[in-house]
Amino acid sequence: MINAPRHDGEYADREVDCQEAMEPGFQAIVDCMLEAGWQRGEVMRALRHLVAADNMTQKENARVEADLAIARAMMRAGRAL
Repeated sequence: MINAPRHDGEYADREVDCQEAMEPGFQAIVDCMLEAGWQRGEVMRALRHLVAADNMTQKENARVEADLAIARAMMRAGRAL
């Protein structure tokens, strides 16, 4: 079971709490990868690449959402004319 944040909203140690909640699952993934025969360096590099890919995906999704919002606003403005 993953621990939830201690409080709603932002608070001083929220990121630390998130890391502590994630650590057992993270360690389990690393252990499974090592047991499967991957080298620790490979696992860490792969995880960094996955994080980077997720960041790029989130940025692209935000850009697409912004473009869609602009297009919707323009369509509404065109109907209002």
